[in-house]
Amino acid sequence: MIHSSKAGFMSGRTLRQRFPLLSMIIQRLLLSVVLLFAVSIVIFGGIEALPGDFATTYLGQSATPQAVANIRTELGLNKPVVTRYVEWLGGALTGDFGTSWANRNSVSEQIGGRLGNSLFLAFFAAIISVPLAVGLGMLAVLFRNRLPDRIINIVSLAAISLPEFFVGYLLIVWFAVNTGIATFPATVYDGMPFLDRLSAIALPTATLVLVVIAHMMRMTRAAIINVMSSAYVETAELKGLGGLRIIARHAAPNALAPVINVVALNLAYLVVGVVVVEVVFVYPGIGQYMVDAVSVRDMPVVQACGFIFAAFYIFLNMIADILAIIANPRLRHPR
Repeated sequence: MIHSSKAGFMSGRTLRQRFPLLSMIIQRLLLSVVLLFAVSIVIFGGIEALPGDFATTYLGQSATPQAVANIRTELGLNKPVVTRYVEWLGGALTGDFGTSWANRNSVSEQIGGRLGNSLFLAFFAAIISVPLAVGLGMLAVLFRNRLPDRIINIVSLAAISLPEFFVGYLLIVWFAVNTGIATFPATVYDGMPFLDRLSAIALPTATLVLVVIAHMMRMTRAAIINVMSSAYVETAELKGLGGLRIIARHAAPNALAPVINVVALNLAYLVVGVVVVEVVFVYPGIGQYMVDAVSVRDMPVVQACGFIFAAFYIFLNMIADILAIIANPRLRHPR
């Protein structure tokens, strides 16, 4: 018995030693599943702990106890908390988030279109901000401690210091109220022409870009500067290679891991952090939907939106960890 357990332990160790890359990826996948399960408990438990009762709020203070009891029975609020959590989690894992308390419609169907709007907004903010941030970071390294580097750092610090709602209101005043260049509110609808849709999301996209670009740019700059002191970079400089070529071909590829992590964190923010931006621009996304649900205490909608936000955040962080592991040459080519 001792020999068999020892053999199993040794085989597990040998597997980790022979396939460290695969082992670490599997660990990240399992950790993400456990984390999502823990977050689901926090979301459900936190909402359950909120003061007040939906049935009383829905019917009003003059409602009879029998009417309140009937509503609670209809919504399943009379069941034990554990039973309701298991039913909710089982439905959530299959894409069924139950029925809205406020309008009795399917939460999944209502979220579908709004989630598409939020992802549309986040996608265009990402394809603008990520290349721009990486490019500005490389440019700052190329002109390190000179005027372009100082200007980029000052602008990025200013962008980090301003909250997104303030940036959004400034853009509305400048481009929608004073000049009329952009449209406000950012209204989109099914069947809307693609160019009109892009025009409608111009201001919220610009707000998200200004909010996330500074953090990515500064991390890119710091990661590349850290690599620039390496021996192989000094060798490339001695060979007479140009500064931009050294940064692009030698320094940047070896600074991928921290850059990937910060990009993934900011991509997660583009999905999770759209709540404030959507409220400011009255954009019909999942963030606006969740805020509207909170105002009427529509808890199934709030739980669904919170779970989706958490799933996106955990998924993008897992992808970042896996890409950072793959980008590590020592794990790709173990001795």
